[in-house]
Amino acid sequence: MLLTEDIFSIHNDDEFSAHALSVFNHQVTHCEIYRQYVHHLKVDVAEVKRLEEIPFLPISFFKTHSILSSQLPVEITFSSSGTTGMIQSSHHVTNVKLYEQSYLQAFDQFYGNIRNYCFLALLPSYQQRSGSSLIYMVNDLIEKSNHLESGYFLYNHDDLYQTLLALKTNNQPTVLIGVTYALLDFIENFDIDFPDLIVMETGGMKGKRKEMVREELHAQLTQGFGVSTIHSEYGMTELLSQAYSLGDGVFNCPKWMKVLIRDTNDPLSLVKNGKTGGINVIDLANINSCSFIATQDLGRVNSDGSFEVLGRFDNADIRGCNLLVQ
Repeated sequence: MLLTEDIFSIHNDDEFSAHALSVFNHQVTHCEIYRQYVHHLKVDVAEVKRLEEIPFLPISFFKTHSILSSQLPVEITFSSSGTTGMIQSSHHVTNVKLYEQSYLQAFDQFYGNIRNYCFLALLPSYQQRSGSSLIYMVNDLIEKSNHLESGYFLYNHDDLYQTLLALKTNNQPTVLIGVTYALLDFIENFDIDFPDLIVMETGGMKGKRKEMVREELHAQLTQGFGVSTIHSEYGMTELLSQAYSLGDGVFNCPKWMKVLIRDTNDPLSLVKNGKTGGINVIDLANINSCSFIATQDLGRVNSDGSFEVLGRFDNADIRGCNLLVQ
């Protein structure tokens, strides 16, 4: 029997593989779209015995189909951002508590207890962007932090500056999370030297600023905020888990999530660590939709299991946090 709570109790690679194979068998049985996809690939489900043999569903299916492995009623639908006329991805979630447990436990794994932090957001509020899984998470972190200064500051940089100064004076552990262009807008007008501040950028400048390579971007942000590194979050509408980078663009997954790299010329084959290819994500928190997703991102996995995001496939849609704010 597949127990969802066991997903968050994984300790090692063997346990992860065993859970992933159980989830695969569950989803290929209960998710009609995934079953059809696996069938068209002529994959013998009974012969899938290893993690590397599991087929990954192209992420574009979330734009055209309802991806569900559960008969439970949908509690919330997360949708991707997009320009006018662009087809948006929809992730129907039948158990939002799984998402909440995923991001709360992941934050605790990488940063510690959320109640120790003040959360400041250079993002639209939940009322402005209610379909965003990122905003849902940040809104919950703000509420659960139980800190009076936690909140949204996208359109009020003067208040943000004063808040940061006060938090610095009080030695309050603080996370500032925001879309990239909003972080750059802020440091163009304010200088803040807050070495202990965690600055977490979620990506996004298309339509607002020129694109920048990560090294240039992070150099500007570290200087502007007076911090040594810039943190990043790797998540998307179609996932219920996030990976985090604590600096240098190197991401680590929580224990129930894993990244594999597929061959760009043979998308059904994987490449070795250190090789560049398409990012495949296993997100076991996605147990009620699809846990095996072939993204449109390019990257590589390092020998220690961490990974880097190196770009996007050509002609991939502009999507994600960069278009949260129009």
